[in-house]
Amino acid sequence: MFTTVTEDEREFAIKPMNCPGHIQIFKHGLRSYRELPYRVAEFGIVHRYEPSGALHGLMRVRGFTQDDAHIFCTHAQLADECLKINDLILSIYRDFGFEHVVVKLSTRPEKRVGADALWDRAEADMSEVLDQIARQSGGTIKTGINPGEGAFYGPKFEYVLRDAIGRDWQCGTTQVDFNLPGRFGAFYIDADGDKKTPVMIHRAIFGSMERFAGILLENTAGHLPLWLAPVQVKVLTIVSEADAYAEEVLAALNKAGLRAEVDLRNEKINYKVREHSLAKVPVLLVVGKREAEERTVSMRRLGTDRQQVLAMAPAVGALAQEGVPPDLARGLS
Repeated sequence: MFTTVTEDEREFAIKPMNCPGHIQIFKHGLRSYRELPYRVAEFGIVHRYEPSGALHGLMRVRGFTQDDAHIFCTHAQLADECLKINDLILSIYRDFGFEHVVVKLSTRPEKRVGADALWDRAEADMSEVLDQIARQSGGTIKTGINPGEGAFYGPKFEYVLRDAIGRDWQCGTTQVDFNLPGRFGAFYIDADGDKKTPVMIHRAIFGSMERFAGILLENTAGHLPLWLAPVQVKVLTIVSEADAYAEEVLAALNKAGLRAEVDLRNEKINYKVREHSLAKVPVLLVVGKREAEERTVSMRRLGTDRQQVLAMAPAVGALAQEGVPPDLARGLS
């Protein structure tokens, strides 16, 4: 951890994890069993003092953003919550183009906390969830067991992605915790009026946002899908007489919600196309005098030399539809 000692000998540390803060939120007020499962999530910045030799670009850093969530639930709710988390994680991986996913169940290590009965029940529930994941996927999702690889405080699911060149990356986790809620004094009132300690599930989809960005960029070689690209469309002019029309095309793209820019520089069109192709812009719209007169655009996709001439309004409409993020597109269908 990154720590410091003040002049009055008080020791402070930069936040290395989000878990204690989420437990404090759960403890703010008296909780009833009717409120469970109780879910807290944040994109929290954490810092960990990794050895300098282990640092590696975006893949291993000392300060990163964790997509962290904690679910407080009863033992009876554990399996259902794990299934919901699994469905969320796999749907997001599919949206980012990762189809080869392995889900592994890591079981109890030799040194652990919590009664064996708790571990027996949790591992039985999670084994059933693992079998259900395999059945629901129709064999497309591989599953496995990591004997003895669980954390000392509970079993966990690990989600391993395979990128375009065959490398495996462990990203998502669903971690059961029998330890922290009790240590921090978290409890809820059950149906009988008794105090009970909740089970806590740590959930991360990407793990580290920075690391996942690095994995995604390497997996796609920078050729991001249209909905995700920082700049989705570039409008390129062939001659200065088309500048006004190019600005009109840009305004239409921006109005449709697309992230678009215009290049009006007095450069050869081949130079512009090459420059923006190397910058991995997914769509280039080329306009000249003819396009301005006919109110068309010449569309060129990244990775192909083929050009397609389309009327401006239909082209903008098609790109706007293609640029909708997958989760929003599912909601519209």
